Amino acid sequence: MVNTDLSVLSQTVGEALRERGWQLTTAESCTGGWIAQSITAVPGSSAWFQCGWVTYSNLAKQKLLGVPAECFDGPEAPGAVSQQTVLAMARGALKCCGADVAVASSGIAGPDGGSPGRPVGTVWLGWAMRSADSPAISSSARRFQFDGDRQAVREQSVCEALAGLLEIVNNQHTKG
Repeated sequence: MVNTDLSVLSQTVGEALRERGWQLTTAESCTGGWIAQSITAVPGSSAWFQCGWVTYSNLAKQKLLGVPAECFDGPEAPGAVSQQTVLAMARGALKCCGADVAVASSGIAGPDGGSPGRPVGTVWLGWAMRSADSPAISSSARRFQFDGDRQAVREQSVCEALAGLLEIVNNQHTKG
């Protein structure tokens, strides 16, 4: 059952963050707060979850997370569902709340809204982390193409967001 997997994954992420003394924040669009909900369903998550934003509109992404208008304005703009936007969301969330690590989502869950270049099921996930020894923020993003209805696309997005977060936290831990 996928919800059990989400529960286990959320708990595992929480344990990894708690071991390191790190705080997490989320910046969500297509997942609508589901990442934060999965995290806060874990008892004791207040020890490692700081806050989350659901920035569904482009304006909210700009005003609340500092995503540059250039991501949305003009025919050459990358748009809301892009690497540039999801990375700006993750970095913006870190800057806004002072957490150590962030995860962000932006995508097209459907059933409409897709285009030939960005069909329904296209999701960008981004992660950002503060450097332990400097004010620098490192970040990465991945594009996914999920199958299924709106619920399935969103659920797969949450699973991949948490799995990516766990990978980043564990890899950072092994480096020192």
